[in-house]
Amino acid sequence: MNKIIKTRRSIFPAQYIEGTIEKQDLLSILDAARWAPNHRKTEPWRYKVLTGKALDRLGTYLGNAYEETPGHKKIKLKKLRENPSKAAAVILIFMHRDEKESVPEWEEIAATSMSVQNMWLMTHELGYGGYWSSPKSFVDMKNFEGITTDKNERFLGFFYIGNYDKKGLIIMQQEKL
Repeated sequence: MNKIIKTRRSIFPAQYIEGTIEKQDLLSILDAARWAPNHRKTEPWRYKVLTGKALDRLGTYLGNAYEETPGHKKIKLKKLRENPSKAAAVILIFMHRDEKESVPEWEEIAATSMSVQNMWLMTHELGYGGYWSSPKSFVDMKNFEGITTDKNERFLGFFYIGNYDKKGLIIMQQEKL
């Protein structure tokens, strides 16, 4: 496990190569997420998994939302439109606030973050690349088609998963040294 922790890196969508993610691998990643520590067993994490054509729709949705923001930049618009379709899967990360508010909100955000870290470590162990992208104020994922949430859920970001050229990445890293 120590090796996994020390070698895990952000692998950005621009580094992804074509390929899919096995359903069993995706289930293993999500299973790892649920073992994160959390106070009073609130298990505040909620995940919505997108694959296939939903990734293209996500890119269109993000691009359209960003295009409406004043002063948007073309390069960022291009990335928002293209990055989801470069991934094998994108997991939308939500924190579900305990309705009784039995623990402080920051603890539930921290528990969700630890859950994402577990996903990230399992993603790396299985040989995929992962990247957590935090949202900006322009996007409201509660309005994305097919996503149902309740009033207690707060969107915290996207977890991109993709295949990547491990050999090429190592060469690039060594060249930077």
